[in-house]
Amino acid sequence: MSNRNREGGFALLEVLIAFAIAALALGLLFQAAGSGGNAARTAGYYEEAVSRAKSRMAMLGRATPLAEGESQGEDGGPYRWRIKVTPSATAEPARDAPPTTRRATLYDIDVAISWTVDRRKHEIVLRSQRLGVRSGAVDG
Repeated sequence: MSNRNREGGFALLEVLIAFAIAALALGLLFQAAGSGGNAARTAGYYEEAVSRAKSRMAMLGRATPLAEGESQGEDGGPYRWRIKVTPSATAEPARDAPPTTRRATLYDIDVAISWTVDRRKHEIVLRSQRLGVRSGAVDG
């Protein structure tokens, strides 16, 4: 009988160890699923921000005049936008050009979209250059 009692004790110990391993595995599985969901949510925010930044970039010079300066505002939901336009280079007209000749100017453009989720700030910035014109008399 002594061998039989020992075998029963080992079986109980084996079952307890199996339950502990299963509980640990389930805990890790739930943690992995939760972090995967957070990664998908974060990717969604970045995708939306890039789409909004592209839209703002496309409007510059068309729906919104291309002018030197900085502007910002709310973009709905957790998103905010900021646009910075700075002249990069200007092509001066020839000296014998009429006084109403316009100067071609290359502008550097930064469009930033930022948002805050779970008290963490995120931001993406798209950079581009656009050719615009400045009107005015030629310095002579």
